[in-house]
Amino acid sequence: MLEIACFNKESAVIAAKAGADRIEFCADFHLGGTTPDLEDFKNLKKEIDVPIYVMIRPRGGNFFYSDEGFSLMKHQLQNFYNAGADGFVFGILDQNDEVNEQQCKELIQFAKGKPCTFHRAFDRTKNLEKSLEMLINCGFSTVLTSGGKSNVEEGKEMLQKLVGISAGRIDILCGGGLRSSNLVEIKNFTHAKSFHSSAILEGEVADFHEITRLKSCF
Repeated sequence: MLEIACFNKESAVIAAKAGADRIEFCADFHLGGTTPDLEDFKNLKKEIDVPIYVMIRPRGGNFFYSDEGFSLMKHQLQNFYNAGADGFVFGILDQNDEVNEQQCKELIQFAKGKPCTFHRAFDRTKNLEKSLEMLINCGFSTVLTSGGKSNVEEGKEMLQKLVGISAGRIDILCGGGLRSSNLVEIKNFTHAKSFHSSAILEGEVADFHEITRLKSCF
């Protein structure tokens, strides 16, 4: 499964045409992804039929949210749920950079059965194996990770370990520096089945040919 992170509507349309299996739709490439514009999402849903998971992240920076920030996340998720989002992507940590189980469970309840991905905030936690069990307990369907390192090549040993520990209970989505040039290596080494890339080679728009090359690696 190939998911393409799209930071604008143009990238999402390109990804759909190039054969992406799923789109993570967000905004603010320079911040690593934030909640996209609701109207952009509504228009995108009219143009493509690829499943779209929406990023729920009201700001850049850390992943600890005040009561006000968390209320905003619930409001955003509700709006995108009503607009037809196929799934959601978010990550909430406490002040010690550990998974905030209470808030995560609450947002998952707001998703009303739609699948939720915990994003790369996971890689900031101190013990990835412990954190993985916490995410499973919360009810996440997927975790996006580079194995606790800056990219999938550096983190491939941990990714392999996480795939084994997950035992099908949660999908390990390998992402972070993933390109067509290294996908086969990462796939063969980790035995993962799901992969995530922005497919951006320059600027902030996904590259059609890079996505087709990524797809050809399966």
